[in-house]
Amino acid sequence: MTPIALTIAGTDPTGGAGMQADTKTFAALGVYGASVVTALVAQNTTGVQAVHDIPAAFVRRQMDSVFDDLKVDAVKIGMLSVPEVIETVAAGLAAHRARNVVIDPVMVAASGDPLLRPEAVATLRDTLLPMALVITPNLPEAAALLDAPMACSEEEMASQGAALLELGPRAVLMKGGHGSGAESVDLLVTMGGVTRLAAPRLPTKNTHGTGCTLSSAIAAGLARGQDLGRAVAVAKDYLTKALAAADDIEIGRGHGPVHHFHAVWPELERARA
Repeated sequence: MTPIALTIAGTDPTGGAGMQADTKTFAALGVYGASVVTALVAQNTTGVQAVHDIPAAFVRRQMDSVFDDLKVDAVKIGMLSVPEVIETVAAGLAAHRARNVVIDPVMVAASGDPLLRPEAVATLRDTLLPMALVITPNLPEAAALLDAPMACSEEEMASQGAALLELGPRAVLMKGGHGSGAESVDLLVTMGGVTRLAAPRLPTKNTHGTGCTLSSAIAAGLARGQDLGRAVAVAKDYLTKALAAADDIEIGRGHGPVHHFHAVWPELERARA
């Protein structure tokens, strides 16, 4: 069977983040990607210029179209900016008995522009997070969900991960990209304990779409039948390599994207040589 993953997210017309980054990641990792658009976002590597929310009823129509036809093995959820869309997505997931749900609680773009309206935070926290196999907040997002200061140590990250676990998801991946130090440390927090995943902190400004890429890579692994721990570890490795190769491509004037096809393009070049 062909593994299929669905992204439910906003767009990035320059292709570095959002559903475009998600489907690139799915493809790079050998998974067929489907998509449901929740918002049309005018953005580029320098920032977000405008957001047009898709009506909730049409979001549900898109979900029904996908689930009625495709056998979806995993779902990645990204930008959901308004309460009505969050509630609609939650209802659609329940109606179609979606499995392997990965939620990236997108609140702020890499440029610093807000993507989640303040009134939608409670709806996301109370309605959608309990449906997740895993949520993947960065440090500012975890703090916002808990209405707490941002974690500044691994101990505080683990504590906040445990607090988020009480909101209903089966696992929490606390992402340490906003931290400091020579290593970028993520913590996978489950009822069974805490797993530490570390990688070198890479000196690149091309970090556009890192959160989208990591969460969709996890969904790709789950769609391929990996257990959660393996899917997270493989996704972390994939993102690290995509970041390491980010400076090999020149995209935009601001914070460029990671190199989603870092393993594919060199092979194509060698085949053409």
